[in-house]
Amino acid sequence: MDGFARAEQRAARALARGARISAWLESLSAPALQRLRSWVDRARRRRALEAVDDWILKDIGISRADAMREHDKPFWRP
Repeated sequence: MDGFARAEQRAARALARGARISAWLESLSAPALQRLRSWVDRARRRRALEAVDDWILKDIGISRADAMREHDKPFWRP
């Protein structure tokens, strides 16, 4: 086997190893990304609730104090 063929085999093994490592990292990061998305979505909904007019809050059965209490919660707290 010449040097070129050996180099080609090493490159193929390195690519396969890289693909396995990438898949492993992706499987680890998927739950973390999902949690981050939920935090961002929760913070966005809380800001929107705080921006709603009082008469709309009253219409949906929420007081301004309830809306402010929800708005003031940390983004990670459900």
